[in-house]
Amino acid sequence: MKLLSRDLGVDLGTTNVLVYAGGKGVVLREPSVVAVDKNTGKILQVGSAARNMMGRTPGNVVAMRPLQNGVISDYEMTQRMLTLFFRKAVPHAVLKPRVIVSVPSSITEVEERAVINAAMEAGARRVYLIEEPLAAALGANLDISGPNGHLVVDIGGGTTDVAVLTMNGVAVSGSAKAAGEAFDEAIVRYARRKYGVVIGQTMAEEVKITIGCVYPRPGDPSMIVKGRDLRTGLAKEFTMLASEVQEALRRPARQITDQILWVLEQSSPELVADIAQNGIVLTGGGSQIYGMDLLIQERTQMPCMVADDAGSCVAYGCGKSLSWMRHMQEGTINLARRRLLRD
Repeated sequence: MKLLSRDLGVDLGTTNVLVYAGGKGVVLREPSVVAVDKNTGKILQVGSAARNMMGRTPGNVVAMRPLQNGVISDYEMTQRMLTLFFRKAVPHAVLKPRVIVSVPSSITEVEERAVINAAMEAGARRVYLIEEPLAAALGANLDISGPNGHLVVDIGGGTTDVAVLTMNGVAVSGSAKAAGEAFDEAIVRYARRKYGVVIGQTMAEEVKITIGCVYPRPGDPSMIVKGRDLRTGLAKEFTMLASEVQEALRRPARQITDQILWVLEQSSPELVADIAQNGIVLTGGGSQIYGMDLLIQERTQMPCMVADDAGSCVAYGCGKSLSWMRHMQEGTINLARRRLLRD
């Protein structure tokens, strides 16, 4: 059967989609961007090629992200994007693959059904859902099988998921809409307010990756930022310091730390004692911003570390959970209802 079909684990992120193929590892890592012709509805490019077109397309072409805040905002585009990604991941499969998809802890049942239906229409035989913090913990090689508490903070593109994990399950979880895209938007607003220059999302992301920080950075590095002068409409460039980026990112970084403190507040004293001993583990692309671990450590007074290959942890966790597939519940997992019952 393995020769005919290959099971897939999918990290369906706001910024990137990662696909893990059973027995092969991560086989696809593409930006979740689609370029479509508005007149005909035809998809022109998907992934990296579509992202390069953002902000540079003619009037009849739009480059868009069909996922917002970790959930589907444009169902048809998501389904067509996944169809192409599945074909790339398993090009010669005879049978349709079974798929495990990661979803944010804050997802509603309606949004869960949208993810399942999109994956089914994209070519999946069966679809199973897994919470992102649980997948991230598995991908970070944490031992969550025992009654010992672990705190995982997954800072993705659209959402930050915070969860206390124990005995292969989520004890307490929370989600904040402060993550990678919120950092980019904060840098765009800062450049507009202080320098009177409009910069694009691509430039903002470059600033975040190059000199981004949420804690004082040694040497205060700088980089040249290019954009459009708000007053004259002409091209303009200026030098931005890391300390300025830290100031710009202060608010979204505080939202993340506040969410972590709230989850700790909701946890039992025994679990908090375990977390103080085991430390807080950061995963997701946003956790790689300089000083994120130092800031959280300062606010919580608990040890904090960034997982190895933090950006791929959720995909690796989905891959590890493929071996549990026959014990998982197919279809919706009703995270919203579970939260209500817990509260």
